[in-house]
Amino acid sequence: MSSSPDLPITLWRDLRAATLAGDAAWGAIDNACLVVQGDRLAWVGPLPELPPEWASRVNDEVHVDNAWVTPGLVDCHTHLVYGGTRAHEHELRLQGVSYEQIARAGGGIRSTVAATRSLDEEALCQAAARRLRQLQADGVTTVEVKSGYGLSLDDERRMLRVARRLGREGMDVRSTYLALHAVPPEFDGRPGDARDGYTEAACQWLDTLHAEGLVDAVDAFCERIGFTPGQVTRLFQHAEGLGLPVKLHAEQLSDQGGAALAAEFGALSADHLEWLSEAGIQAMAQAGTVAVLLPGAYLTLKDTHLPPVAALRAAGVPMAVATDHNPGSSPALSLTLMMNLACTLFGLTPEEALRGCTHVAAKALGLHDRGRLQAGLRADFSVWDVEHPRELSYWLGHRPLLERVHAGRADGRLAA
Repeated sequence: MSSSPDLPITLWRDLRAATLAGDAAWGAIDNACLVVQGDRLAWVGPLPELPPEWASRVNDEVHVDNAWVTPGLVDCHTHLVYGGTRAHEHELRLQGVSYEQIARAGGGIRSTVAATRSLDEEALCQAAARRLRQLQADGVTTVEVKSGYGLSLDDERRMLRVARRLGREGMDVRSTYLALHAVPPEFDGRPGDARDGYTEAACQWLDTLHAEGLVDAVDAFCERIGFTPGQVTRLFQHAEGLGLPVKLHAEQLSDQGGAALAAEFGALSADHLEWLSEAGIQAMAQAGTVAVLLPGAYLTLKDTHLPPVAALRAAGVPMAVATDHNPGSSPALSLTLMMNLACTLFGLTPEEALRGCTHVAAKALGLHDRGRLQAGLRADFSVWDVEHPRELSYWLGHRPLLERVHAGRADGRLAA
């Protein structure tokens, strides 16, 4: 690769690399090293094969004592910005009240909307930054953050502004306008379907938010207690006109044909998918749409209808794994724990789970410059105190992170 002589070069050595590239299992390289120049990986391979032209230009060396190094983790579905909690709803569900019953009784998303609207931007940012640090401690270097708890132009703008601010916290943040999440209370009682009126308003707000540079992608909740395929189509057409990619909460509680609809628009991802049909699988396969599995919500809601992992695998649909961090259905702040649940509950292999939290998750965000340890890609990687990377989906409640490197810059955990 071409390089700039002005950028410092750091050699990370004495490591084992799970590159997730090449034909070998895990893309594993023993006695490996990484050459980092600026925010990029300049060379990756066995230490004895390090080219002299790189070895002679090294400014600094970091020895990691035979630890494993993987690409930095990517959490491709979170609702990280919000006010309050919904612990009381967790208690209700334990007593047998369903998620849908709680939502129809005025709880659920609407209760978080009220709590979120009550906080100013600074308070929202401080709370979200604390959650973000938990993900950083789990080896995450890229995260997607959705809006959808504001449900007015000003409140959605405030959430998206917070997402942009979080991107200054040593983390890449992709902001998604979750335009159709729930109908706000001020639309109740209007003539016709309140969801139609809100859809039109959300499309108008998208023009403003996009013009202000706050939106990387557009999302919706296609469900009986959410929005219809027709309303989602209206939103996606509007996003398409602005050149914005789309993704969709689909087939979580019922089969509304959302995954196939998302695929029609070339969606980056369809997420949840517990009730995904064979037609939806084939549509996603043809469109190259990523299936994002969210085992935290499956566990929290005590679901029993598994996403069709074997059929997705057979069809060649790439499968990502994410926390779906949110206060109602997945209060999860560990992506490695989600890897464990994806294996234990959904049947992924440990290698599939790691790929699902790295390059497949990056693909679900439209990012192709990260997720593998390869020359020319971003120097986003994590150093782990494990005997093998399969341990990342083995432990429950243990965080074996030794160091996190984001855009070539280490957190400094090893030095500490």
